[in-house]
Amino acid sequence: MTQHVLETDGQVCPFPLVEAKQAMEQIATGDELIINFDCTQGTDSIPQWAAENGYPVTDFSKRGAAEWSITVKKA
Repeated sequence: MTQHVLETDGQVCPFPLVEAKQAMEQIATGDELIINFDCTQGTDSIPQWAAENGYPVTDFSKRGAAEWSITVKKA
């Protein structure tokens, strides 16, 4: 398993989610995508997108005052 990091800090929603969708298409099944973001809407939209697409969320943590990191596995 390989972990891929997607840095989207400073991008307004929905761009972190748009980039996450594109990144997931590029990685192999079984790999994980770590999405670092700082748009509040992403705390709802990214986990919802993952659930709708059958991608397990293996980690979701707050990195700062308004910064989060979510790890999604391509299953």
